[in-house]
Amino acid sequence: MAATVTTYKEKYFLTIALWWLLWMLLQWNVIYRLGYSNAEAITDSIISNTLLSLACFVVFNNMRYYLPKHQRHIYLITISTILSSLWLICLRILLGIIFRNDTIYTSFLAQSSTIRFGFSFLMIGFMSTISLLWYSQKEQMEIDANKKEIEQLAKDAELFNLRQQLQPHFLFNSLNSISALTGSQPEKAREMIEQLSDFLRSTLRKENHHKNSLHEELTHLRLYLEIEKVRFGHRLQTEININEEIGQLQVPSLLLQPVVENAIKFGLYNTIGNVLISISATQIGSTLLITVQNPYDSSIVETSNGTGFGLQYIKRRLFLLFGRNDLVQTIQQNDTFITQLNIPQ
Repeated sequence: MAATVTTYKEKYFLTIALWWLLWMLLQWNVIYRLGYSNAEAITDSIISNTLLSLACFVVFNNMRYYLPKHQRHIYLITISTILSSLWLICLRILLGIIFRNDTIYTSFLAQSSTIRFGFSFLMIGFMSTISLLWYSQKEQMEIDANKKEIEQLAKDAELFNLRQQLQPHFLFNSLNSISALTGSQPEKAREMIEQLSDFLRSTLRKENHHKNSLHEELTHLRLYLEIEKVRFGHRLQTEININEEIGQLQVPSLLLQPVVENAIKFGLYNTIGNVLISISATQIGSTLLITVQNPYDSSIVETSNGTGFGLQYIKRRLFLLFGRNDLVQTIQQNDTFITQLNIPQ
């Protein structure tokens, strides 16, 4: 954005310089055709336009440090009147000194003062308006940039807080399982500790990345599933049907774990049979559709005291990342609960 503003500013000043040069030539030509000498016409044109350029520069530079917030039209009229008056006084003094022996030209200088003042007032007023618009736009761009940065920081902070809430939720469950296995199955407890260590190490590496490829996310998910399989044994069965072609599509990091954890919670808790968790993904246009299916018993779910934090986390996180509330759908189909995630690419 800064490069764009700089380029625009250079083109702006180049255009002003060309018009200024054209006006100097036009003024010289008019004075010369009125019957005054070439030296008088050139001197008049150069001095008057140089002083006018200085006045316009003062206006432009002043706007850099002070932008009126109220009654801007009064400010523009006032500054244009003051600078035009100062410009005319300086012009008459300088040209009067240079051509003090030329009574015809000094008379012309006095008679044309009203026209000169009017022209300078218009030019300085025009420059004041352009400067006001330029710096107002620049100030608004900076405000918008700061606002976006603040909004992004707020989103990052909320995402971080969501993660901080999610990690202890999973960690406490895992530690409770390890504690239960320590006495009866110490080998499985040791295996679960190693897998939990690998999982947490992988989580920390991903902490600063908003997105990963679907392939990377599945690798992380498999670490989580290995831990859960130690907890539930042969009762937990998983099926992942995802083509290699869509493995490079992007998904928010650590997005699938809470969805699968939710599926395991409502699929295996309060049951003693085997449960199949099915995970599939497909690309539909510019959207990656991820589907997670698990068995569903409405009577158990209705009496469950769970908070449903996993799906709330997913919905909130996708809203913060994409600004949409329609990216998570849940479907209750006979004895199957289906969670669908729509990830824009």
